[in-house]
Amino acid sequence: MSELRLRPAGPTGRLHHVTPANAGWTYVGFDLQHLRPGERCGAHTGDREVCLVFVSGKGRVMVGGKDFSEQGERLSPFDGAPAAVYVPAGADWMVTATTPLELAVCSAPGGGNHPARVIDVPAQITRGKGSNTRYVTNILPETDPGAHSLLVVEVITPGGNTSSYPPHKHDTDDLPHESLLEETYYHRLNPPQGFALQRVYTDDRSLDEALVIEDGDVTLVPRGYHPVAAVHGYDLYYLNTMAGPKRTWKFHNAVEHEWLLA
Repeated sequence: MSELRLRPAGPTGRLHHVTPANAGWTYVGFDLQHLRPGERCGAHTGDREVCLVFVSGKGRVMVGGKDFSEQGERLSPFDGAPAAVYVPAGADWMVTATTPLELAVCSAPGGGNHPARVIDVPAQITRGKGSNTRYVTNILPETDPGAHSLLVVEVITPGGNTSSYPPHKHDTDDLPHESLLEETYYHRLNPPQGFALQRVYTDDRSLDEALVIEDGDVTLVPRGYHPVAAVHGYDLYYLNTMAGPKRTWKFHNAVEHEWLLA
């Protein structure tokens, strides 16, 4: 199996644990927790900031001794808007599940004077057209000034459609043309027995991986283009965590495929 595709570690508890050290990069961290009602998870953020995303289910959130009440509304990532909480560097956080809970912990280097808060998540938008249509929720976009380096977005791609397409990359620090951003994809499928396809590749093909994605997988994108295809009959959800030296998303399209945008 490719080192870029990570399978969940089990049915409950911490299913994924991506750190800069074990991913071989610098910025992005990603954990995925499955909790039963009454179970807890939490940590001290240290020198990193965190975005807690309630992928499905509900939980009570405490940050630095402050009660942020119960968060989460949907019981599936395919059903409604997400809830999310921002936790700054140097803070303690704890989430107690009040229903079965799937909690994503997105992290990156922290800094600045950003307070802990419940994120006011913007409405879902439609991107693309035809079989390249997908539905995007910018949980923590660059236009939100309340974070230091984190960018967090979720996407739903209907079965038979593509996304992160035409192929684009953001692996070069060359602003204003392109930003350097590491990225993780956390994938869910509906129905869950389905699969999707993702390719991660560079122009010189020094990296060229074609991945079969199953429900609960994480894809690492250290560099290169990273298009996704959802097969017929199975809708695909993914949650992206991105971070780099500058908090901006400027991408470069694969030149040979730019005609698709005309």
